[in-house]
Amino acid sequence: MISPAGSPRESALGRFASPVLLLAAMWVVQLVDAILPLSFTGFGIRSWDLSGLPGIVVSPLLHASWAHLIANSVPFLVLGCLVAVEGARRFWAVTAFSAVIGGLGTWIVNAPGALTVGASGLVFGYFGYTVMRVFAPGRVSHRILYAVIALIVIGLYGGSMLAGVVGVREGISWQAHLFGAIGGGLAAFAGRTSARRA
Repeated sequence: MISPAGSPRESALGRFASPVLLLAAMWVVQLVDAILPLSFTGFGIRSWDLSGLPGIVVSPLLHASWAHLIANSVPFLVLGCLVAVEGARRFWAVTAFSAVIGGLGTWIVNAPGALTVGASGLVFGYFGYTVMRVFAPGRVSHRILYAVIALIVIGLYGGSMLAGVVGVREGISWQAHLFGAIGGGLAAFAGRTSARRA
């Protein structure tokens, strides 16, 4: 199991580089999208369309507008760094779970032909992971620390996360939010083993 501090040989810079680089990639993609005459958003998840399945991989990098990207950036960085505290490998595993499960859920449940882009599925995945890792196997001391972090995160983002799932608004994919959170929650248990010592 990866400890809360990550690998002893992995520096803080190494751990937090992953969410920062992924966010930077989103900004670069948005900049290029704004400069070029074509739009990248067409490469997102197109529900019930087999040609839209590759969008599961790329849709978190794509945003409908600068406002969309800006709205996702701060919670992505905050929650992503909380996941990355456990190490780059854990961060990328949670990212993969959130993207794949969130993307497949969106592809299946959303209306046929609906196009979904944005990193909010990852944001909800990181939220789900941060909350659910309290219940994952591990040392008691680590789980107490996780519980404190989870309570702070719920206090900061719980209301907006709930609204993002049940507060159905036109143009907002509650499917990506819900299934992203499920993916992150499942990632909290992946690769965990019960600890014998507290």
